[in-house]
Amino acid sequence: MFKIFKGFYKVKNTRTVPLLEILTMAAETLWSNKLRTGLTMLGVIIGISSVIAITSVGQGVQKGVEQQIQALGTDVIQILAGAARSGNVRQGVGSSSTLTWEDAKAIATQAPSAQMVSAYLQRTAQVVYAGQNTSTTIYGTDLNYPEVRNTHPQQGRYFTQEELDTAAQLAIIGPTVQSTLFGGVNPIGERIRIQGEAYEVIGVMEPKGSQGPMDRDDQIFIPLTSMSKRLVGNNALVGVSVNGILVKGANQEQLEAAQFQATNLLRLRHNIYPPQADDFRLTNQADIVSTFTNVVGLFTVMVVAIAGISLVVGGIGIANIMLVSVVERTREIGIRKAVGATNSAILNQFLAEAIVISIAGGGIGMATGVLLAFAAANTFKFPFVISLLSIIAGFGLSLSVGLLAGVIPARNASKLDPITALRSD
Repeated sequence: MFKIFKGFYKVKNTRTVPLLEILTMAAETLWSNKLRTGLTMLGVIIGISSVIAITSVGQGVQKGVEQQIQALGTDVIQILAGAARSGNVRQGVGSSSTLTWEDAKAIATQAPSAQMVSAYLQRTAQVVYAGQNTSTTIYGTDLNYPEVRNTHPQQGRYFTQEELDTAAQLAIIGPTVQSTLFGGVNPIGERIRIQGEAYEVIGVMEPKGSQGPMDRDDQIFIPLTSMSKRLVGNNALVGVSVNGILVKGANQEQLEAAQFQATNLLRLRHNIYPPQADDFRLTNQADIVSTFTNVVGLFTVMVVAIAGISLVVGGIGIANIMLVSVVERTREIGIRKAVGATNSAILNQFLAEAIVISIAGGGIGMATGVLLAFAAANTFKFPFVISLLSIIAGFGLSLSVGLLAGVIPARNASKLDPITALRSD
């Protein structure tokens, strides 16, 4: 059945017909039945375009999230305060006052593998400037936060140690906050009100984009001491309560060591002994990247497998149409055999028609899939990624579908008895 790849068939009196002529005749036959050919190709087009588009979208989303997490630093551990309880209801992580600024300072001085440590408070608050107002996330931070989180002012400056010590009422705003409150006005030196307290804007952070539903540019940073005293209140029994501590390691090995050291140090400071549960939670950014990559990879494989079903449907469609074509062209087949066409020649012609349908459908499907992936990447703002493997796989699948779907109809056509075929209507 694969004799088509030999590139010719022979007629009784005569000449060798090259592969190009076989394909040309197949294309002419299919073109004369454009509607039927188009409907036959539709299943292949949908299947191939779905495989390529879904694979591209999955890889693009994966790469986009990896870039966002890496922008936060994959060499960072986040330690979150425990969850408070109200009756039998457990509130979110970070809602309890189990971590303090003093814990962060202890990790910085007593955990050798911790390269840099930063503590922060986080609240959602209403911010007002002139006639504009917005609800945004307020971060009370120390001086290490920009380095640990790899985020720096693109305009103006961050606050100083003296301003942190004196709980100065200063603010560094994100680009989204700047756009919402100030529009095109330069915000440096302007005063905004956060929960009724006036803060002078001294900087604008560099844009970081969105991470899932969270806009990382819709944030305001103020000194941790100012936030603790004026916006939150010192609600820890000892020291300054914080929602989280960020620990940066020099590399992945140092990060794992820092995680071990920080965990044991916090257990000692909080008097936690087995079998007591920790009143804090550690999150490794590298683990988040790895977990997300695995989840997206499995999801992509699952959806591609589902999309592959449409390829099977497309193959069945090609087989059905080719079988119908054999019936319709029985008399034509009889005439060709009568003038000397061999079984191999008939087999090759019908196989060629099936392959032309599948390759044309595959080509259109690949182009459609690339366009859909590009449109999705631009609409939802993630990297546009097309792998060579998906293109090769798409072409291979379309060729395979044509071969498999055309074998039985082509074999049936080649075995027709010429006398019986000539007598058919």
